[in-house]
Amino acid sequence: MFNPIILQAGGIGNFIIIPLMFLVIYFFMIRPQIRRQKQERIFQSEITKGAKVITTSGIHGKILDINDKDNTLTLEIGAGKVKIERSAISMELSKKYTNAKEEEK
Repeated sequence: MFNPIILQAGGIGNFIIIPLMFLVIYFFMIRPQIRRQKQERIFQSEITKGAKVITTSGIHGKILDINDKDNTLTLEIGAGKVKIERSAISMELSKKYTNAKEEEK
């Protein structure tokens, strides 16, 4: 019924296909995610006082103070002042980042 030669060839094919699947997953999913995380860390470390920003929850405000000791920012919003984590900053609305985004398009 079953041809033993076909079954043996399928075993060798499996040894080739599985590592190839891991390579594809690494290059198309893991590597780009690592690159995005690195860019996000650089962006958050370069935030300066007076910059207009948007938080991850969508709150717009202006940075009044940066506390590097506990990694927090004081953000001025319409309702007053709010203390947030540096990692909660999603994007900057200042001219240098707005111009860079327009040049990319």
